Amino acid sequence: MSDTPFRVPPKVTELNRHFWTGGADGALHMQRCRDDGTWIHPPSPVCPTCLARNIEIATLAGTGVVHAVTVNHQAWNPTMPTPYVIALIELDEGPRLLSNVTDAEPKDVTVGLPVEVWFEPVPAGRHTVHLPLFRPSREPAAPPRVLRGLADGGDQLTIGEGVADPPKRVLQRPTREGPQHTQRVGERAAIFAGVGMSQVGRGLGRDPMDLTVEACLRAIEDAGLTRDDIDGISTYPGELGGPASFAGPGTPAVQDALRLAVNWHGGGPEGPAQMGAIINAIMAVSTGLARNVLVYRTVTEATGKQGGEGGGATAAASPKGVGGWLSWLLPYAAYSAANWAALYASRHMHEYGTTREQLGALAVNARANAAKNPNAIYTDAMSLDDYLDVRMISTPLCLYDCDAPTDGSTAFVISHRDTAGDLPNPAVHVNAVGTGLYGRPSWDQWEDLTTMAARDAATSLWARTDLAPADVDVAQLYDGFSIINLVWLEALGFCERGEGGPFIEGGGRIALDGELPLNTGGGQLSGGRLHGFGLVHEAVLQLRGQADGRQVTDPEVAIVANGGGNLAGAMLLTRGTG
Repeated sequence: MSDTPFRVPPKVTELNRHFWTGGADGALHMQRCRDDGTWIHPPSPVCPTCLARNIEIATLAGTGVVHAVTVNHQAWNPTMPTPYVIALIELDEGPRLLSNVTDAEPKDVTVGLPVEVWFEPVPAGRHTVHLPLFRPSREPAAPPRVLRGLADGGDQLTIGEGVADPPKRVLQRPTREGPQHTQRVGERAAIFAGVGMSQVGRGLGRDPMDLTVEACLRAIEDAGLTRDDIDGISTYPGELGGPASFAGPGTPAVQDALRLAVNWHGGGPEGPAQMGAIINAIMAVSTGLARNVLVYRTVTEATGKQGGEGGGATAAASPKGVGGWLSWLLPYAAYSAANWAALYASRHMHEYGTTREQLGALAVNARANAAKNPNAIYTDAMSLDDYLDVRMISTPLCLYDCDAPTDGSTAFVISHRDTAGDLPNPAVHVNAVGTGLYGRPSWDQWEDLTTMAARDAATSLWARTDLAPADVDVAQLYDGFSIINLVWLEALGFCERGEGGPFIEGGGRIALDGELPLNTGGGQLSGGRLHGFGLVHEAVLQLRGQADGRQVTDPEVAIVANGGGNLAGAMLLTRGTG
């Protein structure tokens, strides 16, 4: 790394000031609960374990080990020289921090490497942030000491005596708890009545509303309805959910463009990932708020990239600083979800011996399936050698581990099951949805980096159905990055935890004629990043028997999963009513 790289500073607030500015004295400071000793990061007004406000600001030894690591090779920001190391540091006292590791060759920074903190001053408006960075340890770790305390319910800083380390209360996470299935689980009142997809391509240059209307009208026609039958509308993430190329048109704009009169409408980025928009529509139909809900997702990221528009977190990178959850990622030049996902891949490989060759099987399988999909982005043949020879993005993830930016729109009509007999195409029934989130909703603070929020969505899904993994005939699982695809396979129980690598190795089990045909339209790795909605579209076509040259033989049950990292949603679809 350069001695003076460009840094996106975090926004300093009263809640986080101790962390970002405290390094001026050369020590790392963090909140700690006086009552039970819990270290609290990111900062919070209350202890997340006991909910007490008796919080002190304490110092840590500033030493730890690398818990997960990636070497970034992509120039997300041209002022930040590559390659550079992004690592999740597990401090000796227990908390974890995302940071950079310096003063070492990137190839020498591995999981388990002992490290120590140092601080880089970064201007941040009226403040100077002392950014905690890490380097290989040169001295043994020192025990932590308490610097100062925060009185219960107040804001007066005082000298604190500290507390002994009491036994920590372990938060009990549900495994298969939550609402149990019945013969008439609410979501089973809903069906997919119609599907539609616009033109899909790279850099089409078409207006996002043009693509959206094309997909929506096709879905309405596919359902045998007219726009007058549509009385609900839903989307993800809504026009406030990010840059225009990522967010697409919001529901007010589409409602106005089609002159819809609706009884229910909704849109937004928070919820069980992209699938939240579909699940919201299912709930609206199941509760009687609407009969026919139009759901759509539009992206023009390929055109946006050609125009120089950054996407997602990259667009938030600004010298003015960044707040919220991105403030714990962007200051360390972890600009892209590719960096975040790579940390999970690093940890999975460390714990279970997963290999790049095994991840490559996912990419090769996706490319083979995309060759049979006329809407796919990448259709040229790809071998495992091709995968291994392509450039790195963020180790261990290469270019072919990352999905393809795309322009396109996908739409569905979600209707009440009572209409199933009147449709021009076979109805696809919703059997169960998975929306659970039991872990910490954070990329860098998730408890187990060999899993993701997929673990919890899968748990809640199987609790709402009599079906089991063995009943699934075809799987459409989110593959924004290959590691997410593998994590979903484990989370959903298609293989045991840690055995995803051997399960996909060679690609035989996940091929079109394998025991679990996976991402039959090419997924997002080769089919294109329609942000999860393309996977739902493919599942519906497969269950209808309309997937042309890539059709799986007589599927009755499909599983679809969207999201990765800290957000996830899943859905079981059936050809019949079961």
